[in-house]
Amino acid sequence: MQAMARAFLQRKGVQEARLEADLLVAYALGLDRLGMLLQLERPLEPQEVDRARDVLVRRGRREPVAYITGRREFYGRSFEVGPGVLIPRPETEGLVDRVLSLLRDEDVPQNASLLDWGTGSGCLAITLALECPQAQVSALDISAEALAFARRNAERLGAGVTWIQRDGAQRPWDVPRVDVLVANPPYVDPVVSESLAPEVREFEPHGALFGPAGAADHFVRTLIDLAPEALRPGGHLVLELGFDQGGAALQYAQERGLEAQLLRDLAGIGRCLSARVPGV
Repeated sequence: MQAMARAFLQRKGVQEARLEADLLVAYALGLDRLGMLLQLERPLEPQEVDRARDVLVRRGRREPVAYITGRREFYGRSFEVGPGVLIPRPETEGLVDRVLSLLRDEDVPQNASLLDWGTGSGCLAITLALECPQAQVSALDISAEALAFARRNAERLGAGVTWIQRDGAQRPWDVPRVDVLVANPPYVDPVVSESLAPEVREFEPHGALFGPAGAADHFVRTLIDLAPEALRPGGHLVLELGFDQGGAALQYAQERGLEAQLLRDLAGIGRCLSARVPGV
């Protein structure tokens, strides 16, 4: 079964065909990958073959594996995801690392108030609530569908988060000020959408991916502008950026009077803007 599954996904242009075939067949059998590999010689029941065929056909249509299985790992925890919510990415874990470093090394108290803007699946807010048990964590999103995923994830993982449904880009900013505002905002220019993988372009929510045409950094700038209203004096803004947005975002934050720095990922890309509102 595995050999046929891998060959099928390869014909469909799936890059990680071997790994994904194993994961999907295991999912169809109700096993993890190791459990499936330990049972390679076991004959499959007809209904098991049908389930495996169904999930492979879905993947062949380029539906993301995370939507098929309903799960994606983030910071060592499994999060429920599905259509209508952005799939967590490994690079977003850098935002968690930065907030933890602020709580450990900077002037942010352990019982700080943290707000996750545009929470989606809740992966950032929930991870921060679990990693920083003394912090007061809240999260907002305009999408009721995304917040439903986030609430279920928080309940399953045992995280205490206050959820807010509103358009976080609109003024007046009527959410209480916090010590840290963290966000993975939409930052992809829709004019390049055709160059994206079909898994992203055709399945993930465009509202969580794209800024306005020709202004991919619109929401990055919006959050920088909102920082003095959203944060207490001395508070910190931590943003994920597009791969080519670091220099412009840093300059814009500094021009707006923030004490800003650009943090680079392991590939040397400026993926995280960390900025402090002047104050105490």
